[in-house]
Amino acid sequence: MTDIVISGTGLYTPPNAISNAELVEAFNAYVDLHNVEHADEIAAGDMPALQHSSVEFIEKASGIKSRFVVDKSGILDPTRMTPNIPERTNDEPSVMCEMAITAAREALAQANKTADDIDAVIVAASNMQRAYPAMAVEIQDALGIKGFAFDMNVACSSATFGIQQARDAIANGSADCVLMLNPEICSGHLNFRDRDSHFIFGDVCTAVVLEKAASATSNDQYEILDSRLQTIFSNNIRNNFGFLNRGDESGIGKADKLFVQEGRKVFKEVCPAVATQISERLDATGIDAQSLKRLWLHQANLNMNQLISRRVLGRDATAEEAPTILDKYANTSSAGSVIAFHKHREDFASGDIGVLCSFGAGYSIGSVILRKR
Repeated sequence: MTDIVISGTGLYTPPNAISNAELVEAFNAYVDLHNVEHADEIAAGDMPALQHSSVEFIEKASGIKSRFVVDKSGILDPTRMTPNIPERTNDEPSVMCEMAITAAREALAQANKTADDIDAVIVAASNMQRAYPAMAVEIQDALGIKGFAFDMNVACSSATFGIQQARDAIANGSADCVLMLNPEICSGHLNFRDRDSHFIFGDVCTAVVLEKAASATSNDQYEILDSRLQTIFSNNIRNNFGFLNRGDESGIGKADKLFVQEGRKVFKEVCPAVATQISERLDATGIDAQSLKRLWLHQANLNMNQLISRRVLGRDATAEEAPTILDKYANTSSAGSVIAFHKHREDFASGDIGVLCSFGAGYSIGSVILRKR
């Protein structure tokens, strides 16, 4: 079987950061405006009064302390509460394309590759800014890459599913080297007027180069020992925005056209399934969980990651064993586990093993076992 490695990663971080304190101030200002505007309905019992958020509530519920966003001013405007991202002409690079190019160039530099070395581009993300042409094809053109490109969406698991698709393409001979990208503008689908979720997401883009080990020249290579994908249908995380919305005007503007979730159900159902998949794959490959150096988990919620790592290891994981980046980046959907891998692997020596794992809507779960060469 062809040995396949990750030979480079890249990261684009937007320049605008929003702290929990800033987000809470804007949200509470919106709540006050709403409650004054609807004072009569609230007094009559026809509408519940909205409740304030707090920094303490956010950090206890999620572990998130800040997030990066493409636009800050629109989100923090209590009369708007959504990012202000002007539409571009068809002749201009799209926002996602610009983000992806920056991340891609870092990943290519790490892998010692140029555009001429890449055979395929995969854009795997939750939030595509348009239906077609594919974001991947636009990015392919902007980077001067030949070959083929396509988009795919498996929500927060898109990156691990993208890694699997790249691995399969290389293994079956349709490509020798693949660039996989995860541009996420999660602020575009987040309801900043919802107390239970207004703090969850941030924006970012990650990139991964995968290739045959025989052709890899990077000084930092990670062999894919095993990868496994899984999906279990659930409505507990959902976004109903789509082109068919215009066919029923009565539904336009409803909350379900943005991100919605049943958080407690997701926690209860997803965590055991993720831990089981990781443990089963470790058993199948003959790897003792105690020998793992790192778990690069999807960065959605600190409490979820702590529970998953505890079930896999049979004990609480240290901060080094299961690093957290969501405190700074928040939930960046498909990009979160890749950010953790990008930022927390410098201490790996040859032979060290880690698991990159993501999970999200679908439910979708993907895990990749990696060994430093």
